[in-house]
Amino acid sequence: MPEAEPLVIEDLHVSFGAVTALDGLTLTANHGEVTAVLGPNGAGKTTMMRCCTGLVRPDSGSVSVMGHSPGSPEAAEATGLMPQSAGAWSGIRAGELLHYMAGLHADPIDPGTLIEALGIRPFARTTYRRLSGGQQQSVNLAAALIGRPRLVFLDEPTAGMDPHARHHTWDVVEQLRHDGVSVVLTTHAMDEAARLADHIWIVDRGKVAISGSVAALTAEADLEAVFLAHTSDTGERG
Repeated sequence: MPEAEPLVIEDLHVSFGAVTALDGLTLTANHGEVTAVLGPNGAGKTTMMRCCTGLVRPDSGSVSVMGHSPGSPEAAEATGLMPQSAGAWSGIRAGELLHYMAGLHADPIDPGTLIEALGIRPFARTTYRRLSGGQQQSVNLAAALIGRPRLVFLDEPTAGMDPHARHHTWDVVEQLRHDGVSVVLTTHAMDEAARLADHIWIVDRGKVAISGSVAALTAEADLEAVFLAHTSDTGERG
């Protein structure tokens, strides 16, 4: 039996009081591809991620993660999530944290491999709380990957990173694709999306405004122009 699609979101609706965060969002991610979800602040990207990982229960609609319900043991085993923050880790050294995380999985990636690939070695003995925002992002990414997930969720993975760290991260994401791992990422960086993504979904006001491959979307204008033409700047939504 063929494996279920990594991610299928159908007609997702989420409201927080009077604020509509998702308004009929429908999108998919394909096996072994990098799927980028772009949108202005408040378009619903983070709410979507939280629905996919079981942290938010939608008002209506459905989400399938590797053929399972978000937050289920089966979905959790198959996925990796790069958190936006990890305050609970504040007192542990970066390298020690990754070795601890490796111990939670049956067949982890060698922590040393990730430490080298993501440029973590210079600050591996620094406690997490003393790391810069970009350094914390690198550690968060390593923690998301160490269990060899088949689907990885990356919410603005290079936010706060310097150019060297960004390129380390891009190399790792491209290696994930090469290894057949499916990646769903959000980003505000148009160059990042253009370089990494196989398919792009541009979201505005909680629903898809336009989607397609990078080549198709940029046939007549660059990605930033396409983004600006299909999104609004009406403020935070979710």
